[in-house]
Order: sequence, then C-alpha cells, then structure tokens
Amino acid sequence: MNSSSKLQRSDPTNLTAVKRDEHGLFYALDLGGTNFRVLRVQLGGKEKRAVQQYEEVPIPPHLMVGTSTELFDFIAAELERFVETEGDDFHLPEGRHRELGFTFSFPVHQTSISSGTLVKWTKGFCINGTVGEDVVAELSSAMERQGLDMKVTALVNDTVGTLAGGIYADNDVVAAVILGTGTNAAYVEHVDAIPKWKGPLPRSGNMVINMEWGNFKSDKLPRSDYDIALDFESLNPGEQMYEKMISGMYLGEVVRRILLRLAHDASLFGDVVPSKLEKLFVLRTPDMSAMHHDTSHDLKHLGAKLKDILGVADTSLEARYITLHVCDKVAERGARLAAAGIYGIVKKLGRDRAPTDGSPKQRTVVAIDGGLYEHYKKFSSRVEATVAELLGEAAASSVVVKMANDGSGIGAALLAASHSQYNVVE
Repeated sequence: MNSSSKLQRSDPTNLTAVKRDEHGLFYALDLGGTNFRVLRVQLGGKEKRAVQQYEEVPIPPHLMVGTSTELFDFIAAELERFVETEGDDFHLPEGRHRELGFTFSFPVHQTSISSGTLVKWTKGFCINGTVGEDVVAELSSAMERQGLDMKVTALVNDTVGTLAGGIYADNDVVAAVILGTGTNAAYVEHVDAIPKWKGPLPRSGNMVINMEWGNFKSDKLPRSDYDIALDFESLNPGEQMYEKMISGMYLGEVVRRILLRLAHDASLFGDVVPSKLEKLFVLRTPDMSAMHHDTSHDLKHLGAKLKDILGVADTSLEARYITLHVCDKVAERGARLAAAGIYGIVKKLGRDRAPTDGSPKQRTVVAIDGGLYEHYKKFSSRVEATVAELLGEAAASSVVVKMANDGSGIGAALLAASHSQYNVVE
C-alpha cells in the first residue's frame, strides 16, 4: 500500500549518526496524543546500553483546543518537575546543559535536525497560533519562561524515533509503525528508489521515509456510513482517512456510532435511547478494549462499562453480546487494515518472499510503538496474524512484528546524543 504521494517524504534525521556507543544523560519529550511522556535516559554505550525513567502526563482536554502558549507552558512546567526528581543513577557532567530530544508526532516541515514548522494539528488537537510556527522555538520559549536550562538538540517524528530506537536494540529493524492515539509508519529506503529526492545524497546510501500514512486516501478503503459521518463531524474533515479507521483516537467512536444506530433502529438498550450515547467520543477506545476482553459467561464487566459510560442500568445479555460483537468487528477491521499497511512496506522492501535459490532467510523486523498496540491485545494479535496471513507461511517465518518498548523515547534521546553540542560521539 502506498501513502498519499504529497505527504510521503524523506526525513532529514540521520540514523547513521546513531553508533550504539553513545554515553551521557539525555532527556526526551514525546508529544503526540492525549498524553505526553517525559523521559530521562542514561546512555552507557555498547556495554551498559540505556537506563531510563519516564512519566506519562495526561493533557487536560481544554489545552488540546486552547492556545499554543498554554499548551507549551503546561508541558514545560511538567518537564521541570520531572527534572527535579533526578536521582543518583543519572549523572550530568559538570558544566554541561541538559539536552533534549523532542518527539513531535504531528505533521511538520522539518528544516533542520532541531527545527521544524507545524503543518497541521491532528488527533483531536486544534490549537490557535501554532500552524506555520517552529515547534522547537515554541517549546524553547516555554522552557525559558519556566526557568528550565535545557536545549533541544533533535526534533524527531515519533515514528522515526521508534525506528532509531528499534535499530539501536536490533540491527534487523527495517521499519517502525505507530499504533496509538494516531498512526504513522517509517522505513529505511535506498536513495536510488526515491526519485523525488533532490538534495545531497547521504553517505550511507539510505534515507528514512516518513510516510505520514494516516492521511492515506483510496477508494479501496472500506469506508462505511459510520466512517463518512465521523469524518464529516471531525475537526479535520477529508483528512487522515486511514487513521480514522485504525487508530486509538477513533475506534471507540466508530463503535459508539454503530451502537447508537442499533439503539435507534432496533431498540438495543430498550425503548429509550441512552442520552449519553448521543455524545461524541463518550466511548473511548480503552473502554472498548475493556469490553472486548470480557471473558465472563454473562459479560458482567461489559455490562458494568455500559452502565458507567452510557448510563444504561440494566442491559440484556443479548444486548451485551451484540455490543461485544460490534467491538470485535471494529477492532478486526482496524487491525487488518493496519496489517495491510505493514505488509505493503515489507513488500516494497522486497522482503515479502522467501528466497528460492537456497540462500539463508533474511530476518526482517518491524518495530511497533503506541498504546493501542501495547494494551489492546486482541487488536495487536490480529495485526500479527494478518501480517503472517498476507506473507504466507514461508515468508512469515522470517518477518517479526514486535513491540518497541518506548522506542520513540529512546530514539529521541539517542538522536539528541548523536547531535549533542558537546560532541559526545566521536
């Protein structure tokens, strides 16, 4: 599967700068959904590798639709609070400033390793005064207002960060995918296969392709009436079509819309349609996952969720099983579509077939990060099963799809180290 050609682009991040022997204390900030993460990473080179601590901070909903200053001031304050908890296991050499890798998981036009202007907000964000501005400058100004002595040395897309962190942990990683609040993918491509590239050629002969695949559009996508209505009523109608069918921001909302139709047309929850069911995004994907994973014989946990979220005090067993079936089908569709994208990358790299000349199989690893994939087990297991199904038994035996374990944060810290003003890497 190809992404929209106008959004598929090469990334100036130099992964060949990561040599796997980086040393020192570095921070990472990962902003890309309804939560952001702050990380502290002590890199110990090839022998000790990385020691990390992190905190996840929920973003108050009003800041997702507020002003740029309000959002970045909140982030800088939380970052300062995290810095103040540095323990004995983390050592900043005397006379050095703290350095930060900034993972920013929204479309940007990146102008250098440490600067980039925001193209647009996605994933439910709609903030005034940031589009067209340098997001590193916005964060740096907020840190300065907070009195935090820290320099951003690398601006990293979360998918590219996951790719860097994945390669650091496993040399066979060739691609990275984010399946969380939003979705994206990146892979390593040889420059000969990038006809659009007009800049200087990297010495390695390879370049990272940041696909921005969430904006993939095609009449082949199986969009239903629910998808069309969701898109029409979204903050960004006509955009991020693929993302709206497979990511954590939207799966629960698709389920809500189906249940609402069933409540109106088939009295799923009785004669009265629950008023809370009319509310946009009232059913979040974590709640959908909790209902989907209910294994009790009477689906009592699913029933409790319907009561807590929708205010339905007494649901029939039939209604609960129908709700479970809806969750199952929406998750299955999203997982299979995500797997089709992963298969497309593997096929583009020529790794979709087992060798026929007797040569040894080449191991291919796709690193995945994101809360949807990590926590929604029925979703992630179907992604993996569908990738194997598409590849076929022979090729699937050498392709590994695995969790990156906060790869984007580690990757951002690695790239901050690689581009440190103190030349940590020789």
